[in-house]
Amino acid sequence: MDRRKFIKDTALASSLLFVPSFVRAFEEIPSVNLGYRRLVIVQLSGGNDGLNTIIPYRNDLYYNARPRLAITKNIIKVNEQYGFHPSLKALRPLFDNGELSIINNVGYPNPVRSHFRSMDIWQSGSNADQYLQTGWLGRYMDTAGSKPYNAIETSTQLSLAMKGEHFNGIATNNYKVLHNTSKDPYFRSVLKHYNDKHLSEHNLGYLYKSMIEAKSSAKYIYENTKVKLSQQEYPQNNFAKQLKSVAQFINSRLETKVFYTSLDGFDTHANQPNRQKNLLSQYAESMSAFVKDLKQNGTFDDTLILTFSEFGRRVKQNAANGTDHGAANNVFVIGKHLKKAGFYNKLASLSDLDNNGDLKYEIDFRAVYATILSHWLDADDDIVLLKNYKKLQFI
Repeated sequence: MDRRKFIKDTALASSLLFVPSFVRAFEEIPSVNLGYRRLVIVQLSGGNDGLNTIIPYRNDLYYNARPRLAITKNIIKVNEQYGFHPSLKALRPLFDNGELSIINNVGYPNPVRSHFRSMDIWQSGSNADQYLQTGWLGRYMDTAGSKPYNAIETSTQLSLAMKGEHFNGIATNNYKVLHNTSKDPYFRSVLKHYNDKHLSEHNLGYLYKSMIEAKSSAKYIYENTKVKLSQQEYPQNNFAKQLKSVAQFINSRLETKVFYTSLDGFDTHANQPNRQKNLLSQYAESMSAFVKDLKQNGTFDDTLILTFSEFGRRVKQNAANGTDHGAANNVFVIGKHLKKAGFYNKLASLSDLDNNGDLKYEIDFRAVYATILSHWLDADDDIVLLKNYKKLQFI
């Protein structure tokens, strides 16, 4: 094959499928039985204001710090101290059924208030001053000798969280388009030359391996996803569309362990009330539909859902009727087999803040990961997280 034509065709095939939807998969590790338990991650991008999500409605310090921003009406009071933002009404049944655990004050030492860096820290499981090139979920899949379709992100780009040293998941927002793209003539033309002698790990031979695995994964997902009309009605928004796709994959019993979704827009420096109201409504209503869908198909019992944001917001409101970047935040865990449902711990003190006026963190986010890895996924969390973290008791 002419080298110039090879480079041209490879670049075109990459633009069609490989680069936006896949990263290199490592095939040499033998695959193992991953079991049936599944983990769904929900990333609230931008830094959700946890203090207006779970509201300490009896605390005067809350209202003093937020004279215009504090939630005062229609609070969903779930106990004598805390209430949900009114937009979280759809989550109340999960709370009452013991299927929701709210972990308060989750963060890490020396918090970083940059969106990109803090998200990298959460996705990689690193320290604030440590830079890792792999994600915690990618390293988990490394240990299992997984195939790309064992971890799916409902996006066109793969997050750091899903990238391992030897394994990387799949990013796709439409599995049918993914399958059709894998059959593109240019893609197939490039694959015909996989055995060309001039190809090696040093001159794009590795791309062939990745593309072959990509094509195989696209075929697996397409052929094993059952096409049937869901009986559950979902809201009309992109986040709900992501969860509906995940439900279809789970209900089809794909051999997928990890699903990664996201809802953007939580960077509410100005005019926060309406923006957060709409976003939390999307989250709660979509999540409610998702859980109902899984329950109708008998797959909720084997599914655990983790919701996080890269940081919380400053306790005191700003001059633009919004909040600035903060530190500790709440994390939601949804599932059938929770050992401690409701509130896992109390909200941090509003009188004893850190030097920046933020809530002090109490629970390291990696302790949450360690608990999920050990107690839910039956993985060696010390190896995945590169350190031992004390396990929590929510599952």
